[in-house]
Amino acid sequence: MTGSPDSSGGSGSGTPADGSHDDHALAELGYKPELKRTLGNFHTFAAGISYISILTGTFQLFYFGVSNGGPAYWWSWPMVFLGQLMVALCFCELAARYPVAGSIYNWAKQLGGPHVGWLGGWMMLTATMVSLSAVALAYQVTLPQISSWFQFIGDGTGKYDAAANAVLLGTVLVTFTTLVNAFGVKLMARINSAGVAIELIAAIVLIILLAAHITRGPSAITETFGLGEGESLGYFGAFLTASLASAYVMYGFDTASSLGEESKDPGRNAPRAILRALVASFLIGGLILLFALLATPDLHAEELSVDGLQYVVLSTLGSTIGQIVLWCVVIAITVCELAVHTAGIRLAFAMARDNNLPAASLLAKVSPRFQTPVLPAIVIGLVAVGILLINVNQPQIFSVITSIAIIMIYLAYLMVTLPMLVQRLRGRWTPVPGRFSLGKFGLPVNILAVLWGAAMSLNLAWPRAAVYNATGPQHWYLRWGAFLFIGVVAIGGFAYYWFVQRKRTGVLAGHAAVPDPNAPEQH
Repeated sequence: MTGSPDSSGGSGSGTPADGSHDDHALAELGYKPELKRTLGNFHTFAAGISYISILTGTFQLFYFGVSNGGPAYWWSWPMVFLGQLMVALCFCELAARYPVAGSIYNWAKQLGGPHVGWLGGWMMLTATMVSLSAVALAYQVTLPQISSWFQFIGDGTGKYDAAANAVLLGTVLVTFTTLVNAFGVKLMARINSAGVAIELIAAIVLIILLAAHITRGPSAITETFGLGEGESLGYFGAFLTASLASAYVMYGFDTASSLGEESKDPGRNAPRAILRALVASFLIGGLILLFALLATPDLHAEELSVDGLQYVVLSTLGSTIGQIVLWCVVIAITVCELAVHTAGIRLAFAMARDNNLPAASLLAKVSPRFQTPVLPAIVIGLVAVGILLINVNQPQIFSVITSIAIIMIYLAYLMVTLPMLVQRLRGRWTPVPGRFSLGKFGLPVNILAVLWGAAMSLNLAWPRAAVYNATGPQHWYLRWGAFLFIGVVAIGGFAYYWFVQRKRTGVLAGHAAVPDPNAPEQH
């Protein structure tokens, strides 16, 4: 396999209209093209923005930000955006050079070697399956507020009614995304793009409606409500905790590049899609949060820290308009789940064709009828449902695992940006000519991306009771859950790789690129 970080990438500035450049870039990584290129610009943009899913994230986490940081938590939104923008810019250079399925895994492998690549892919795959379960739980936050009819288990007042009902609704959603992904990327893209269009329109309408109901000035977002007083870090400590509400939302933009083998001209389109998805999410999400804080009837209302944005929408806009908005949130949750599942499938496929997963030949098999890997869709769906079942009687443990999954994604990103920085410092990284390039800003942006990734991973993992032991008796293993769980996943996973999988790794014969007899010999 060629494709070391200092290789030319086999890419000129021109792009043949037949897509041969994309297939050549794939061949340089050692793979033959197997997935059908059907996705256009909007499809790849939609994949990135639906994974971030502003309506899902803001409606699910607004309460957490306000309760821990007050209205001033809003400033964590631009803070997280700027940090993630540094990461996204690095990813854009990589997407232009390596437009390949399972982007995080393949990028980490190209930059840091097979061991770093496997660990990055393993962390990302584990986190994706947990994230699939976590997003599915968002149905419970929204559907019963639309109608009590959606509370199938109990009446919602029992100790475990909400948790058990969340598992039921979540299982229905995971089953749906499994079927859609199994039937091919074209169906997935159509549903996802339609859902994203509805989500974007609904989000813009929501911004306008909230703006029309503003009752206070912008100074409201400087209110801290005295949070953090008496603590060693003061309000800064409270703000760092509240910032998790933003950090939990603004990731997943790499999905736009993970569909590179199914996209048209991904070397050009994927970088644009990554940036557009992140910037659009920042602008739309930031305005929704801002106007919600300025329009809510009472900033001190207890419901604001319990029901969050759902309370603001229903109390400000009325039940009829509010319910329409909440139905749009349900659509957003659905396409977000679809995008998360899709990204997980591409990652599993990418690792499997390198023989880096158990039963690799089966997981890497592409259905001749649907032209998509079907088995990974089913396996990931089953694992997600299994993780959901933990939530039935142990919702607190599930919230710990969910938080940890997001840390693992930030760490997986770090396993790309850090080796990339090492390659830059060694003078071994050169962007593809004629494609996205940071130029002279490459090194400072890369340094900032690494520093941001490390700092936010530590902030996410910090053993706070508010995050890891919010209710019930305090347990040390919950408070330190991030370090314990990630340690087990990383050390256990890498031990498996080192003693078992490492000896087998290599592109499976059925997926290896066929040498071109007319290609010039490389020295």
